[in-house]
Amino acid sequence: MEWAEKFRDLPKDKKLLVAVMCLGISGLIFIMLSSLIPDGKNKDVPEYDIVSESLGAESYRIETEKRLEDFLSSIDGAGDVKVYLTVGSDERYIYATEGKRSKSENKTEEERKYVMIGSGNEKSALVETVQTPMVTGAVIACGGYDNPAVQEQIYKATSAALGLPTGQIYVTKLKH
Repeated sequence: MEWAEKFRDLPKDKKLLVAVMCLGISGLIFIMLSSLIPDGKNKDVPEYDIVSESLGAESYRIETEKRLEDFLSSIDGAGDVKVYLTVGSDERYIYATEGKRSKSENKTEEERKYVMIGSGNEKSALVETVQTPMVTGAVIACGGYDNPAVQEQIYKATSAALGLPTGQIYVTKLKH
């Protein structure tokens, strides 16, 4: 009951009224100032950035070569395997778009804009997908080249793994 009585007597007690108003105003000022002060997030940990996390063409090529070598060497009779891939382009970014289409009697008009994220000076286009680099050819040297059945398995496995037609794959004998 003491608090209820003090609130009822607040308009009568000028010192208490001034003190409560000063506290309220200073609280509002602190709230406004806190929006100007940068947040205390850990600056050592970078935010996730799709560009820095994605693979470039060269690192993609090297990683794919290693994985394909490991896979092809597991084919019965293949022996040691070395793989060299050619990559046609670097990774490609596809940005999200939005648009509207309007039709009139004989015309159809379409307007497309990129979807932007962020605020102020930090706006950027929203990345919808990142396409990995395209493998355009493969050269494979293997110890089991002399066996036609092994050659065929190497061609088919490479074609299936990379999505390449066999005309873009060359298999040869590995020099020891």
